[in-house]
Amino acid sequence: MANAKPTLNSNELEIVFESIGEGAVVVNSEGLVIRANKVALSTLGYNESELIGQRFIDKVQALNIDHKKVNTFKRPMVKAITTGKPAYEYIYYHGKKPDLTPVFVSASPIIKDGKPIGVTEIFRDISMEEAVDQMKSEFISLASHQLRTPLALIKTYSHMLLEGYMGEIDNDKRPAVETIVAATNRMNELISTLLNITRLESGSILLDIGSVDIVQIVAEVIKEMEIQAKNRSITIKTFTRGRSPLILSDGPIIKEVLANLISNSVKYSKDNGNVIITIRGNDHDVTVSVKDNGFGIPDPAKAQIFSKFFRANNIIQLETNGTGLGLYLVKGLVNELGGKISFTSKLDEGTTFKLKLPRTVSPN
Repeated sequence: MANAKPTLNSNELEIVFESIGEGAVVVNSEGLVIRANKVALSTLGYNESELIGQRFIDKVQALNIDHKKVNTFKRPMVKAITTGKPAYEYIYYHGKKPDLTPVFVSASPIIKDGKPIGVTEIFRDISMEEAVDQMKSEFISLASHQLRTPLALIKTYSHMLLEGYMGEIDNDKRPAVETIVAATNRMNELISTLLNITRLESGSILLDIGSVDIVQIVAEVIKEMEIQAKNRSITIKTFTRGRSPLILSDGPIIKEVLANLISNSVKYSKDNGNVIITIRGNDHDVTVSVKDNGFGIPDPAKAQIFSKFFRANNIIQLETNGTGLGLYLVKGLVNELGGKISFTSKLDEGTTFKLKLPRTVSPN
């Protein structure tokens, strides 16, 4: 005889619900709160009588990272009930307590006869994690600023040595000084990346809007890539199509984005390869595509290519010194400019990144 299937009575189910270590709320199809455990009530600052029977989205505001109200239809709870699929989000909750609470929300639809009849939402207070991230960002910012001064001195004196201001150096010593210069440039690039990421994640990037000539910026970046490309016999070609490449945006940020994209295309191209940059303007935006015939991106890596610290396996084998921060930074900066970044890639055949920038960006 088969063992009977274990069950829980209503009291035991109540104990299970209350024992959930994170905020747990159940709403019906109308969004009215049916149940809320003690953790949820404590996190939101309500007692049971103040929340049960009320519309959750009316009693609890959801705000994004900029502390602006999240559109009702984009809230995880509403997504779950309207789509019948789980929804997840990092947001801020504002209940009865005066302070905002950063939370990770997981909302799952309750399905009966194939239709959603309610939602179970679990949310976790991530205040401690947010505080740790803030401390890390502040440390990175401080350390980066402190490193810039000695690096500037190293760069200045090493260039003086190379250019003969302190006497001629023989051919045996020149490669060593060139290595110092290259390493210093690499360190400066890394520091700039870290500082920009810190500003991006803290929301402190301020746009300086002005007239920007995309063609000119591309030419400047190519000039900076000239030696790197020449050493590996890589040809860089530029084509301009359509309307004027002039836009109202932030020139230094656009240059940072294009420098990352073009540098990657040169770095991950095969020797004797080609990098094709096409600038195309229309009435609403300007698109810059950067195409190479390099190593490409493996299919399993494509979903994570803009993730922080991520590097595809084929690139790790090729170059061990990368940080995996460049494309993460690019994605964030492009979002700040109101643009879009996308790519297509085929393993061992190459990659094309497409950057679309609006004609006008509003200052923040």
